[in-house]
Amino acid sequence: MRFTITIEQDEDGIFVAECPTIPGCISQGKTEKEVLENIKDAIKQCLEVRAEKGMPLTVAMREIEVVV
Repeated sequence: MRFTITIEQDEDGIFVAECPTIPGCISQGKTEKEVLENIKDAIKQCLEVRAEKGMPLTVAMREIEVVV
């Protein structure tokens, strides 16, 4: 499966990754490489838990460009 993730660096320099199509699926790391490995693991774990609980694996997400 392929997932889009977001990565941001917080005020303390820690990288935070989130998978918007899996509610609550967030991870962090000291480097971009570390946060990528951590979010992959978090995605796998979130999918397992959601499957065990009979929840939808993902939620629908649309990407829309908005001009401001």
